[in-house]
Amino acid sequence: MKRIHTDGACRGNPGPGGWAWAEGKDRYASGAEAHTTNQRMEVRAAIEALRSSPDGPVEIVSDSSYVVKCFNDKWYVGWRRRGWKNSQGQPVANRDLWEELFALALESDREVNFTWVKGHSGDPMNDFVDSLATLAADTQRGSHS
Repeated sequence: MKRIHTDGACRGNPGPGGWAWAEGKDRYASGAEAHTTNQRMEVRAAIEALRSSPDGPVEIVSDSSYVVKCFNDKWYVGWRRRGWKNSQGQPVANRDLWEELFALALESDREVNFTWVKGHSGDPMNDFVDSLATLAADTQRGSHS
């Protein structure tokens, strides 16, 4: 199973943001958006990671509880059942990105798992994608290997 680390960053919330994914330190990409939120960048990072690796099983490793819990706690089941309303009856934030991510993670024939890692705790790959996402947010330019 491929293991891909992801992260999102935002300078201000909302503000200029960046996302990144890395499958080891030799295969990675990042990108930027001028006006976004941290949560949107976290979801975008997972989308781009899955797009980068369209075949075979994938483990997405993220420090975003928002992303990981959506899948592991199956938030999406309730969202869909309630017509894209959250448990408080409000519209689900970032629905456009969630629908894109669900198509890649839930509606394909491959296995996709989500694992949470504590951010800023010395995990080398989490620190690496954090630095890529932060640089993208700061410079508004992406990079790739």
